[in-house]
Amino acid sequence: MVGDSVLVATEADSLYALDLRTGRVRWHTTVGTPVPLSQLPCGNIDPLGITGTPVYDPATGLVFAVAEVTGPAHLLLGVDARTGKVRVRRSVDPPGADPRAHQQRAALALSRGRVYIAYGGLLGDCGDYHGWVVASRTDGSGPLTVYRVPTTREGGIWSPSGPAVDDQGRLYVAVGNGAATSGAWDHSDAVLRLSPGLHLQDGFAPTQWAEDNAADADLGSMGPVLLPGGLVFVAGKSGHGYLLHADDFGGIGGQAADGQVCEAYGGAAAVGSTLYVPCPGGLRQVRVDPGPRLGLGWRAPAAATGSPAAGGRTVYSLDPRGTLYALDADRGTVRATAPVGETSRFATPTLAGGLVLVGTLTGVTAVSPHP
Repeated sequence: MVGDSVLVATEADSLYALDLRTGRVRWHTTVGTPVPLSQLPCGNIDPLGITGTPVYDPATGLVFAVAEVTGPAHLLLGVDARTGKVRVRRSVDPPGADPRAHQQRAALALSRGRVYIAYGGLLGDCGDYHGWVVASRTDGSGPLTVYRVPTTREGGIWSPSGPAVDDQGRLYVAVGNGAATSGAWDHSDAVLRLSPGLHLQDGFAPTQWAEDNAADADLGSMGPVLLPGGLVFVAGKSGHGYLLHADDFGGIGGQAADGQVCEAYGGAAAVGSTLYVPCPGGLRQVRVDPGPRLGLGWRAPAAATGSPAAGGRTVYSLDPRGTLYALDADRGTVRATAPVGETSRFATPTLAGGLVLVGTLTGVTAVSPHP
């Protein structure tokens, strides 16, 4: 949302501004030609265009998105939010990386005049890819700043919610499984903290990181969540959730607390120290109790699996088959449902102007949360 405009990006390498109240198209900009799946070594998006959620910069008035275009190549676009005119356009493929093997799925992040872009691989883990974070100045000038996960292969940074950024400009990223299944830790199956200049500052991995890598049971499937009291929460494919101290991750097995939560995919929402975690068996409430400790709360109906948004005393989550759920934040009971159309499994509702907005596979649906 930018003012009363809904900004939308598509796999057709297009961006739209829609009127919040009417859905009318205010402007439409196409920034390139997306890549057909037939031209990629593997994957599950056809065609592949803009996948990662864009970010808006109020200082410049630009919406930034990364488009995969024929070549293939990854381009950073800075688009004027009022007019749709492209003001910044530059390549953001990491140096030496094969663009065909890398996918930009994670949401973009913005901090201190820089756009941060995370990369992972395609579904199927084909090709020679690595987890990367790339930073560009918002005016598009100067060299790119980069960080690469030091594994021989894989270690993608792909969780849809993207990097988390604290008030010091430090980035927190979840890293998927890497090539190592024994020996020295290769900084995969991890949460890493990076400086604003993308220098590695700290890292955490579960004690069983090597087994996680071998079983594809890593932490890369859900982005880290920053919490009050200097804590960070992360969960992944193993079903375990972890609390970390933001200023001291503790390395391998250095968590402040952990517990069974669920196999988590997407992005969690947090209200204070209460989390709402997207789980295949239904959204899960997780509390951070004194100690600190993780405490399990309610579980939503099994169909409500989508990455949530919280507003007031209501949590909104999607059944990707086409239903929006409004859940009581304290009890998890269903307050209402609404048909919205089929969505991606990673779609997150947006709350704005008294409406719930949902990006679907065919458009955008606006729902009033009040009867």
